[in-house]
Amino acid sequence: MSDDLSGVPTSLPADRIEGWNKVIRGILTHAASTGPDLNAVLQAAPDFALGQAIRGLSCLLLGRAEMVSVAHEAHQAALAGAPATPRETAFVEALGDWLVGRPSQTAARLQAVLDQTPRDALAMKMVQAIHFIMGRPQAMRVSVEGLIEAWGDHPARGYLMGCHAFTLEETGEYARAERVGRAGVALAPDDAWGLHAVAHVYDMTGRARAGLDWLTGREGSWAHCNNFRYHVWWHRALMHLDLGEHDIALAQYDAEIRSDKTDDYRDISNAASLLARLELEGVPVGNRWEELAALAEARSGDSCLAFADLHYMLAMCGGALEAAAVKMIARMRATRPANDEAQAVIAHPGLHVAQGLHAFACGEYSSAWVHLRAGRADLQAIGGSHAQRDVFDRITIEAALRSGYMDTATGLLRDRQARRGGALDGYAEARLALIDAARREVV
Repeated sequence: MSDDLSGVPTSLPADRIEGWNKVIRGILTHAASTGPDLNAVLQAAPDFALGQAIRGLSCLLLGRAEMVSVAHEAHQAALAGAPATPRETAFVEALGDWLVGRPSQTAARLQAVLDQTPRDALAMKMVQAIHFIMGRPQAMRVSVEGLIEAWGDHPARGYLMGCHAFTLEETGEYARAERVGRAGVALAPDDAWGLHAVAHVYDMTGRARAGLDWLTGREGSWAHCNNFRYHVWWHRALMHLDLGEHDIALAQYDAEIRSDKTDDYRDISNAASLLARLELEGVPVGNRWEELAALAEARSGDSCLAFADLHYMLAMCGGALEAAAVKMIARMRATRPANDEAQAVIAHPGLHVAQGLHAFACGEYSSAWVHLRAGRADLQAIGGSHAQRDVFDRITIEAALRSGYMDTATGLLRDRQARRGGALDGYAEARLALIDAARREVV
């Protein structure tokens, strides 16, 4: 037994603990080295139950159908490894909960670990990750705020502050989120999550130029990252988009956001949502949809996360893969939620939103509005951030506009503005001006 970087007892001998600490640091910093570091730990200690549990949980966070069987293998290896502490047992049981379709119970078990050992950085970050993909920012905030007092001298305090900043932003406390996020990055300059939490604040408060000032010159803060680095570049491209700098946004799409043509759902979501936003502004995106649509079609049967499904739908519609889009809607319609939480979200609101996106792509704007409106109230459940889900908000507004529902579109824009602390971004200003002009013409 030896203590990890949080001072928590771990069933690894002292000569292997630094390798495990590298894994924990990698999870905190979204480092590209995390996977190889975890593999090295498990190669040396295949019976390390906690390591196997993290392997399984990490597989499920990927939202890929083929990784579910790997997560099952990791669970069996963890059980065979005989967890050595109550904490390790909790992590293994948490993995088992998710494997039977109950990620909320997974988060609850890991929260119980934090209640007992509030300085546990690994449990802290995993709870944040799980609630994030379930669309539960308030639960993220409650969890992290329960730890602050115990982390006064924690070596990873900056990363906790980055997580806190993100939860503050997602729950509407923008000024405080910016202060906490900046202070956290000062403590942990390689905390890409905290850095991007501050970028979220600038997005939500309509301050694109200040957001660019924040990110520019700090590229080293996310250069070490896994594919999360593409997401930070996506934020930067959104800021250029808001300023009307479309050529720069497209250049960053090519050079950074899709520099690696992966089929990871998070990478596809970055790309598809940016292209969709550009097209809503009337910007030609050339043949960029084609490679994205082909990858989305290949993944469209995964049925792991509604958030992934809806971005696959965006990509397939953008690439005019009509048959693939129809097939995916049929699969979503046939979803039987039973006791599986992710499948329940796919059934609703996922199906309605997917139908709305497809109708919108087909030019059936009234039908798109009906479906998108039906899914809108529960859209938070698909997970992700407000900034990520905003592409669906924009398409809903556009469907109302194109159906001639000017008062409805105005109400949607004002609701969006209220959720952004009263701020208007370039998108909202342009749409409100368009509505105003249309009304003057009628008069």
